[in-house]
Amino acid sequence: MKKDNSFENNELTILSSGVVLEGNMKCSGNIRVDGTINGDIVAEGNITIGTNGKVIGEISAKDINIGGKVDGIVRAQNKVILESKTILKGEIITKILVIEAGAQFDGISKMTSAEKIPIKTPQTINLK
Repeated sequence: MKKDNSFENNELTILSSGVVLEGNMKCSGNIRVDGTINGDIVAEGNITIGTNGKVIGEISAKDINIGGKVDGIVRAQNKVILESKTILKGEIITKILVIEAGAQFDGISKMTSAEKIPIKTPQTINLK
């Protein structure tokens, strides 16, 4: 019997609660963030920000599910879901946007076809 799994790729990278990452992150699979990332995240699969997760930067993936705090730009080729405890400040670019009751979204959203949503590659930041 085949297990129903919303991830297209079984590879999952988890950033646990209490972990702080300073810098950009790129993954060929799926990412779950329960810690803090100060930088951009790019996943070829899906990204989930747990209720304890916090991201300051740009997030790019196929589908993005946010339950925690995000300050930045969220780019999804297919769908963005803002769960009830989400606090998002910034911009959302996606084809489908789902906002649950209780979610806080302060910013702008652009809904467009998946072909027009570029997935950004993290840039190296040079501090001088």
